[in-house]
Amino acid sequence: MTEATLFSPADLGALNLAHRVVMAPLTRMRALQPGNIPGPLNAEYYAQRATKGGLLIAEATQVSPQGQGYPGTPGIHTPEQVEGWKLVTDAVHAKGGLIVLQLWHVGRTSHSSFHAGQPPVSASAIRPPGQTMTAAWQMADTETPRALEVSELPALIQTYADATKNARASGFDGVELHSANGYLLDQFLQDGTNHRTDTYGGAIENRVRLPLEVLDAIIGAWSADRVGIRLSPYGSFGGMSESNTEALFSHMIRETSKRRIAYLHLIEARVDGGSEETVTNAPDVTATFRGLFEGPVIAAGGFTAQSAETEIATHRADAVAFGRLFISNPDLVERIRHHKDLNPYNRATFYGGTDIGYTDYPAAA
Repeated sequence: MTEATLFSPADLGALNLAHRVVMAPLTRMRALQPGNIPGPLNAEYYAQRATKGGLLIAEATQVSPQGQGYPGTPGIHTPEQVEGWKLVTDAVHAKGGLIVLQLWHVGRTSHSSFHAGQPPVSASAIRPPGQTMTAAWQMADTETPRALEVSELPALIQTYADATKNARASGFDGVELHSANGYLLDQFLQDGTNHRTDTYGGAIENRVRLPLEVLDAIIGAWSADRVGIRLSPYGSFGGMSESNTEALFSHMIRETSKRRIAYLHLIEARVDGGSEETVTNAPDVTATFRGLFEGPVIAAGGFTAQSAETEIATHRADAVAFGRLFISNPDLVERIRHHKDLNPYNRATFYGGTDIGYTDYPAAA
């Protein structure tokens, strides 16, 4: 058997990859307004980063208006958004690439300005720390969310199923369920944000219930081999905490494995999403949980070309997702393949704006 490398083929369910350098989902806040609709600039951005047989995971995309928490982020719940995403998928497929859509509901990370003055929702009425962004692109103190009623959850689950059908209609090759980074499904998972006393709170088996019900719904809306899930054990972004992380995520990952989905996407806690290179004392996520999932694993979180190659060679992951390096290097795959220097990224242009810091990074000579 040929030894796996970053540039050997890999199958993630129905996704047949020519190489294992994956573009991570990256919020860029450049959807057309009004309507949060992807447009030609977004199509150009993704097409620049597409390679034959390479996988792009499109930015987190709200499954409903209630799921929005940042201005300028795209949705996948209106006909206009479906048509906008077709521009993106057509452009990626024209380059021979693959693209999946990450399905998103931010939960308590949102602000009432997105919801006609109503508070955001969460597993429990626990206010997150710090500030968040309003619909007017201003920073404001976070707000105490409203705990979702059990009676509301079937409709919530259905929004994910509907979003999956819309993603398929938009031409995506699959979907990734965002159950990480302190957003809604993560808020149901972890006991720092879930103080419920009903069948969705308390015991680990109850707290994994909603994410698994959503996962089953999106599998039913498409097929398991077109579905991935992203988890962030030990992550503290968004004020998250859990009293027994290994037990919780071990149970969640074992249950996820039973679904025979396309892949599990794990975020290493080495790098905090809100800073440049904040190192934590968290255990190595892929080393801790890899053996509990029988299918392919994508690792993410501060990897370099060299550390990614090691991750693949030691079978700790089957592919590695790069984020910030893909922002500033549209030809990242070829730069890694040919050991070329990388463009530095400009954090000031990550969120919102025009083509500057978005589609104007140069490819290597």
